[in-house]
Amino acid sequence: MSEPVTVTIRTAAKAVVLHAGQVLLQAANWEGQDCYFLPGGGQNPGEALADTARREVEEETGLTIQVEKLLWLREYIGANHDHADTEAGTHRIEAIFKCTPTSDPGRLGGHQADDLQTGLEWVPLDKVTTVNLLPHALRAPIAGLAIGDPDTPYLGDVA
Repeated sequence: MSEPVTVTIRTAAKAVVLHAGQVLLQAANWEGQDCYFLPGGGQNPGEALADTARREVEEETGLTIQVEKLLWLREYIGANHDHADTEAGTHRIEAIFKCTPTSDPGRLGGHQADDLQTGLEWVPLDKVTTVNLLPHALRAPIAGLAIGDPDTPYLGDVA
């Protein structure tokens, strides 16, 4: 008989940092694959989500940003996806914000990069659907920012 799984909910903020028709992505190597992630990370107790986005972007990329607006709310409930056997106790809630740099977008390099991070790249919005951005469910909505802000803020439980 297997042990019951204790589910922990983790809240996080991610940033869609836009500049000159491009989005800033973290290049990474995760589970042996080259991929990209949005900058961002876990919320600290007592920290507003917009402040989480600002702090995480500065740590990971070196940029200071202005948080413009909430674009999407995304959940990830591990028991519902491919790695259910190892992620049954995972439940993440991510607030994804539209942001613009307030420091020089050409000067990248944070002081506290994620362990998986291998670099930072400005990717043209029209190329986002062609890169291995994780989660894949974010590729089309991010690319769609080239034509306007989204109408549907809740993305649901997506991987």
